[in-house]
Order: sequence, then structure tokens, then C-alpha cells
Amino acid sequence: MTDFISALVYSFGALFVILDPLLSVPIFTSLTKDMTPAEINRQALIAVSVAGFLMYTFLIFNFLIFDVLRISLASFQVAGGILLFILGMQMSLGIEIGKTSKDHSRTVAGVVIGTPLLCGPGAITTVLLLSKDYGMVVPAVAIALSLLATWIILKYSAYIQKLLGDCVTDIMAKVLGMLVAAIAVKIIVDGIMGLVLLPGTH
Repeated sequence: MTDFISALVYSFGALFVILDPLLSVPIFTSLTKDMTPAEINRQALIAVSVAGFLMYTFLIFNFLIFDVLRISLASFQVAGGILLFILGMQMSLGIEIGKTSKDHSRTVAGVVIGTPLLCGPGAITTVLLLSKDYGMVVPAVAIALSLLATWIILKYSAYIQKLLGDCVTDIMAKVLGMLVAAIAVKIIVDGIMGLVLLPGTH
């Protein structure tokens, strides 16, 4: 039981950092600023649903998808890690991402937040690695918990933005960006090691 809890805590922490819902707070509030609370809640549900669908799809069909596409996990790790590193640097340097026009904000807010901001290559890679290390149950529960926490943060994003202020939100995004970049480096290194040790799989 202790091993299950420790694996769950680690998995939840890794997924929460990768999803980084706090980064999405200023973007989400900007996209939904003219919406009613009910519509904001709906967009938050869409974002979480989109991210959840992708994460559970790769959790269930992970290696089957790779077999069909004839690529290896190591190759995906390197590619996903590079993209995740770029995202982390963008977060740390304060580069704005996920911007969309106001005319389309009502229809795409949830989708834009759901992917690629929440569930991008880093989240997919993390799900695959967790399933490899812990099987299906631990990552499945961790995904549900991380998505629940993300939904709560997005639902109350306007209050969080107002409570923390732009300065604190910006600082937190930069710190989390450094953590994401660090995780990305580890993913890239692991992928390169996989390619070197198993050259016939890529």
C-alpha cells in the first residue's frame, strides 16, 4: 500500500508539473473574460476533457500506436523532450503562447488550453513513462487527480489571477517553466540512452 501511495504521489506530481495549469490561468482568463460563470465552467470542462482524452488514449494504446507508426518510445522521448524544453524556455522567458483571436475565444478557449498547453508531447511522454514504470492503475488514478486539480484551477482562474496578482502569477510561471525544462532534459537524456542502448528499435 505504501509503495502504491508513493508511486501515486510521484505520478500525480509529475503530471501536475507537466500540465502546469497555473501557466494556463492568465491565458484562460483572457480567453474567457467576457463569458458567464457557467460558460467559463464549460470551457474548463472542455479543456480537461480534451487533455484527458489524449492522455488516456496514450495510456491505453501507448505502444500499439508506436507499433503502427513504426517508431520507438526512445525516439518519441527525444522529440517530445525537445518540444517540452522549448515550452519550458518559453515559460521561463515569458514568451506568450497559445494566443488566439477574440472572435474565436468562445469556441476554442477550452480546446486551446486542453492541447497543446495542458496535454502536449511532454504530458504524453510522461504518461507513457509512468505506464512503463507503474503499469496502468497508478497512472490512470494520477491522471484523474491531476485533471481534477486542473479543472478546479481553471474554474476559479479569474479569482486566482485576482488573488495572486499578475506579478506572482508571472513568477510562478517562470519557476515552473524551469522545472519543465529540467524534466525535459531528463526525458531527452533518457531517450538518447534508449537509442544508444537499443539502436535497432528506432
